[in-house]
Amino acid sequence: MPTTPSDAPDIHYNRVSHAWRHLMGKSFHYGYFDTADQELDAATRAMTRRMAERGQLRRGECVLDIGCGIGEPARFLAQSIGCRVTGISTSATGVALAEEESAAAGVADLVTFEVRDGMANGFPDEHFDRVWAMESSHLMHDKPAMIREAARVLVPGGKLVLCDIIVQRDLPIRDVVHRAHDFDLLRRVFGRAKMETLLTYCTWLAEAGLGNIQAEDISQRTRPTLDRWQANAIRFREQVIALIDVPGWTDFTDSCDVLRTMWDEAILGYGLITAEKRL
Repeated sequence: MPTTPSDAPDIHYNRVSHAWRHLMGKSFHYGYFDTADQELDAATRAMTRRMAERGQLRRGECVLDIGCGIGEPARFLAQSIGCRVTGISTSATGVALAEEESAAAGVADLVTFEVRDGMANGFPDEHFDRVWAMESSHLMHDKPAMIREAARVLVPGGKLVLCDIIVQRDLPIRDVVHRAHDFDLLRRVFGRAKMETLLTYCTWLAEAGLGNIQAEDISQRTRPTLDRWQANAIRFREQVIALIDVPGWTDFTDSCDVLRTMWDEAILGYGLITAEKRL
């Protein structure tokens, strides 16, 4: 019988979700920093606001949140804008935490969470006003399928807004081999992932029939996130070790160093993209 790899997104997030609440704050996402000393939670809210502004989200709209994590962005959209949000994730643990937090926040009437796959979401055609994909696409092995699904469930005139880690430049094979340990470390910490360039995402969006595509590189705005995550790892060392053991804690702190280097050497970065379904 085939087995599911331990670094597959659903298995991985089921294992790390509780620990990541200590490490990454209320939202399992990068922040958008106005200043280098800004608090992490404020920066992650700023990222959510920026996505909402770029996606032109409005009160009463129905939003599909692909890869919803533990639901913090969905709750923000419900509380701050008045959207009705359906969050989906392949992690049952993440969905359970999202439901628990949303009930406590008093927004269970506006947000729902389901275990579904963004690459084959199962919703009817033209069902959502907006599709939101916040740092989930890099974990999907068939990104074009996710984009096609997003386009399918959007109403005509609806918008897709996506942000994620991106590839800034291709590495020669000798550099890939030289950095094999670093890439394996990132896989252990963040799961099995593959990043792409902004241009590649834009190509896939166009191929899915979406137009008015706008892409923005916000790598420098997101870099301080890595400092905050590492500081949280030191601050909450004992709590995190109790959840993912000493090697897991060590790997996480080391991964922040690796990512900082890759940001500074323009190997990896961060992008924000919007696109619209034609009328």
